[in-house]
Amino acid sequence: MIETHDPFTGELLASYRTESEEEALEKIRNVYREQESWSRNLDDRISIFKNFVRKNFERETNELATLITREMGKPISQAVSEVKKSIKLIDYLIENAHQIFDPEHIKTEAKKSYVRFDPLGVVMSIEPWNFPIWQVARAVFPALMAGNGVVLKHASIVTGTSLKIQELIDLPVFRSLVVDGKTASSMIKYVDGVAFTGSTATGQKIAEEAGRNLKKVVMELGGSDPFIVLKSADIEKAAKNAVLGRLQNNGQSCIASKRILVHEDIFKDFSEVLREEMSKVVIGNPLEESTYLGPLSSKEQAETIKRQISELKQKSQIITLGSEKGNIIPPTLAITDINYQDEIFGPVAILKKFMDKEDAIRMANETPFGLGTSIWGDEMEAEGMIPRIQAGMVYVNSIVFSDPRLPFGGVKKSGIGRELSKYGSREFTNMKTVWIS
Repeated sequence: MIETHDPFTGELLASYRTESEEEALEKIRNVYREQESWSRNLDDRISIFKNFVRKNFERETNELATLITREMGKPISQAVSEVKKSIKLIDYLIENAHQIFDPEHIKTEAKKSYVRFDPLGVVMSIEPWNFPIWQVARAVFPALMAGNGVVLKHASIVTGTSLKIQELIDLPVFRSLVVDGKTASSMIKYVDGVAFTGSTATGQKIAEEAGRNLKKVVMELGGSDPFIVLKSADIEKAAKNAVLGRLQNNGQSCIASKRILVHEDIFKDFSEVLREEMSKVVIGNPLEESTYLGPLSSKEQAETIKRQISELKQKSQIITLGSEKGNIIPPTLAITDINYQDEIFGPVAILKKFMDKEDAIRMANETPFGLGTSIWGDEMEAEGMIPRIQAGMVYVNSIVFSDPRLPFGGVKKSGIGRELSKYGSREFTNMKTVWIS
């Protein structure tokens, strides 16, 4: 039995019967039976997304956002934005599907030579609770548009959201599985690919199972993104964006600005502005429009963050800007010079100073992660650093964010492959070479 709870009030929201392995496998078999006909015509898929799927999500935006907030604590204004962003991804796919998936002709000595982008078959999407619509949309919508069938194993704490997504997509080639992680792992051998977003440790186990069965994987894993503030930066603008980058989604984002690295000459001034901006954040009930920081997703998540703060306290100056209440952890600064290796999935910013550009690059790269990097300051100076930054994404004078038009993903222990754009949308296709003499 799976239970979902409101992390702000503690209220039991719903209980769900866990499906058996055989029930999950039967869902996968049914999706396979439907996938062959679904894959035949791209124009039909575009029409279905445009006239049915998109309209369903648009009609249910507020209801879906409220469900997200109730299940995992995201402030309601951010939940609405998440649903709307997912609809924008549908729009991107509708507009660009032919450009992405039509055969690409390549001039050779052949009479005709081209590359086809045919669907692999059925993809399993294993997704986390922190962006319970957007993470699913990034993996599922392109895979479906490519002609694949998809089964979704969502995080248990957002089971209601998972089933609502199934209701809104409303296609026989998409099904949500209500299973535990062990059952999901045992299903990998029955599908053709796996899209996973979550922790690096869990990703390694899933990749091991997928590798054993030679299944294609795309993985978006952990991050400990640096937010580099050069001496040339606009201090006030950078500080305000550091708050946004660190505290969005209650600090529970893989691309959050977790390590704020500041040039020593402006460190004092920047720290004061950052502290002031963080103290302005409205904390409280996530269902209230004015709330920017709500509860962490669960009691377990809150306990993890408290433990990490305790570890940092031993060798850092800890500044807490508010008080704990239930699963709410207030904005917290850890001013330190240690290399803290764990990903902190909550509203805690590590604040460090660097001496020069070389020092900043070294510090940016000193973690096992390589997802995103944000650099603030003179554009030419920042752009010159980019080739040496070990990350899948680098944003200058902007926080890191995802955009349907650009590939999203990381290097090192932050992932394998890409999502979004034409590059990510083709991940679960067979790039088939055709040569006609």
